Amino acid sequence: MPPRTCPCGLPAPYRDCCGRFHRGEAAPATAEQLMRSRFSAFATGDEAYLLHSWHPSDRPARVGLDRKVRWTRLEVLQTTGGSVVHTEGTVRFRAHYLDRGTPGEMEEDSRFVRLEGRWVYAGTL
Repeated sequence: MPPRTCPCGLPAPYRDCCGRFHRGEAAPATAEQLMRSRFSAFATGDEAYLLHSWHPSDRPARVGLDRKVRWTRLEVLQTTGGSVVHTEGTVRFRAHYLDRGTPGEMEEDSRFVRLEGRWVYAGTL
């Protein structure tokens, strides 16, 4: 069952926030929206969305989600570019998780590009 509140951290119900992207009813308009929706896909175990939103030049065959890791909170620290008028952008974020009950966090600078009009994840800086 999908979560009630969106895992991405925005104050909206999942179904109206990242859920609409995961269901294919809308596409993220900015790099930050895509990054948030990808975090939510990790949190909800949506491997298909993660693969669909990955640049095909380095998309893996499988994501290999670890079901014992629970993604709990996202902090967007900085963005560059990535707006509706840009063709590329970056998002620096900190993702919090529980790994078999032990808390942890990871920080990453992700790169995003527009491909055929839609934002895709293009790796890390």
